[in-house]
Amino acid sequence: MELPKSTGARRPNPHSTPKSHCIFKGVDLHPEINNILHHTSEISVDQLIVRRGQPFKLTLNVAQRFGYKRHQLHITAKTGEIPTEKQGTLSVFGVSDVVTRSRSAIAVWKADLHKDSSLQTLFLNLTPPAVTPVGKWILTVKLGGEEMLLGKLVVLYNPWCPDDWVYLKDEDEREEYVMKEQGVIYRGSQRVIKAYDWDFGQFEDNMVDICLRMLDLNLKHEKDPADDVSARCNPIYVSRVVSAMINSQDDRGVLQGNWGTSYIGGYSPSHWSGSYPILHRWYKIDSHPVKYGQCWVFAGVMCSVMRLLGIPCRVVTNFSSAHDSNANLIIDEYHADYGVAPKASHDSIWNYHVWVEAWMRRPDLSEDGAFDGWQVVDPTPQEESNGIFCCGPAPVKAILKGETNLKYDIPFVFAEVNADCIDWLVKADGSKLNIFSETARVGHNISTKSVGSVKRLNITDSYKYREGTEKERETDDAIPSDEEEDDESEEEEENEAENETEDGPDPETPISIPPPPPVTMQFKEMRPPRNGKDVRLKLLLRSESSSVRSLSINISVQAMTYDGFLAANIQTEVKDKILLPGKDLRIRIRVPFSAYHKPMLDCDSLKVSALVTDKERPDNIYLAVDDVVLIDPPISLKVKRSAKVNRHTKGEMIFMNPMVTETLTNCTLTFSGSGLMKEEPNNRLRVNFSFVPYKRGKRTLVVDFDCSTFRDIKASCTVNVKP
Repeated sequence: MELPKSTGARRPNPHSTPKSHCIFKGVDLHPEINNILHHTSEISVDQLIVRRGQPFKLTLNVAQRFGYKRHQLHITAKTGEIPTEKQGTLSVFGVSDVVTRSRSAIAVWKADLHKDSSLQTLFLNLTPPAVTPVGKWILTVKLGGEEMLLGKLVVLYNPWCPDDWVYLKDEDEREEYVMKEQGVIYRGSQRVIKAYDWDFGQFEDNMVDICLRMLDLNLKHEKDPADDVSARCNPIYVSRVVSAMINSQDDRGVLQGNWGTSYIGGYSPSHWSGSYPILHRWYKIDSHPVKYGQCWVFAGVMCSVMRLLGIPCRVVTNFSSAHDSNANLIIDEYHADYGVAPKASHDSIWNYHVWVEAWMRRPDLSEDGAFDGWQVVDPTPQEESNGIFCCGPAPVKAILKGETNLKYDIPFVFAEVNADCIDWLVKADGSKLNIFSETARVGHNISTKSVGSVKRLNITDSYKYREGTEKERETDDAIPSDEEEDDESEEEEENEAENETEDGPDPETPISIPPPPPVTMQFKEMRPPRNGKDVRLKLLLRSESSSVRSLSINISVQAMTYDGFLAANIQTEVKDKILLPGKDLRIRIRVPFSAYHKPMLDCDSLKVSALVTDKERPDNIYLAVDDVVLIDPPISLKVKRSAKVNRHTKGEMIFMNPMVTETLTNCTLTFSGSGLMKEEPNNRLRVNFSFVPYKRGKRTLVVDFDCSTFRDIKASCTVNVKP
């Protein structure tokens, strides 16, 4: 490796005031070349940012002739307000390394004198060990009784270093999961998976200061600053801290969650297209929470912070995701004759839920590396973990094997992809009838972006074995059953049952019924459900029974938030039909745009439910449910010519109003893209715009269009910026 030329021989350290007789004449930290070698030049070329476990170079000029055999050059590295050798936040080392240090010293730095050094120009290689706490460090040097500040630097995790717990062997994966500033987050439903571009922007201005401030504001730092800074050597610890700090539930976190339909004082979560505008705003408003976020926003922002710190990270979406608040691996859904009834518990099934996976070793769980690799870390505030709203890191390998006795929060994540679902009919007297049970409703199409491409990667098999296989049955057997719980747990369940009796149907009155004669029901879309057009479906019923059936069919349509909660009833209709044996019965369903467009402004899907009762056998009840995700009207986004750094580039956005009779009002356009834009800048809307790229390489330009009728429609295009 070529040694950088000394550029500091006549440049004194700006932090010192050398006198004519001063030993130290100047220092050069070579931030540009060091940052290139440490894969941090995308962050800065002026500030020294290095990765632990890897040497970096500096040049020190001295007034007297230096001989390492007769002179002692002592260097001190320290971080935090109370640095100590015992906690790895203080290290004293030197050339030669005959420094007296504490026997309990950990995380000892190393200094080597390069062979090309002269008597008065010292080329030094300094190495922070692979267990160095990440953060801001101060370096000082002492020689011949004089001491001088060498400089300040930032130390990050190092996925290129085999000794670092975040080491990732594959270079393409490092490029994707650490260096990539643009990505994709998947939303929608398990049948309709929609890809949304997300701008992580982890190397934008001030991101180092933003992320380190986040660490300094966590509750553990307030309680014991010295212990917290020391613990930053451990990516397991830091991932839990970041998970807690992304949400503002119990600290000065970045984002305030909002799952309602009113976003006064902030932006709808669907407005955001990237992490940096959120993080930068949090930083500028004195660390007050930014309004508002939901799961994909929390996950996107956390991924940006983890990548900046050097922990490989990716965003993962679980479709039909269970929220099992009481940890019994059962999700109860309640229905009345008009469709979904108010819930008697806090359990729910989300159309999708988004979390992140972070790559790291887990020696705290196993010495043989059995649980190393991807770990689920979820910043969305759902349930408390050790008294704080955070989740993980939970090893994906442990979730697959059903090892729910390990830390952290594995039972909760296991339930998200494995819980059983029971549908209950709530009768007028409050009793409940079990009308359907399903073991395979949740945990489908678990998705993340592929390495090096925009294709979706299905990683469901890394979380759960295929339904019905021997491995899947073994996993179910590994979960503790009710009989294995102690008397105290049984008493708690009895208390919960008593409490539920007050708030909803009596849980002790469910009536199990034998399986009804075989009837199949299925919804089919007659055409793609486009927002702005009437939605048309048909319900197909078929009976294999030999008898004619007289049916009462209750069809309801509701606006639902993606986390499984009813926002509004849109329409209900009851039909009496005759189902002939061996014949298909088709029922057409039309949901006018005029009926759904207002309730759906801040909702994610239409839930269409069909509750069918056999009029001659009233206990024979059938249920079919379909989640309809609307397709947004298209936007055309183009860049007119090749882009170059620091040169104006022109683009065009075109949107065609699909409404023939309605004028769109309160229209807002928001453009974003790291490396492209520093700030967000009648039937047919055409907007010409220009921007000045400030970073080279392939970049993603995203536009968000919001108006009175359509919420946050997005489009994107790739811009290849040349130097």
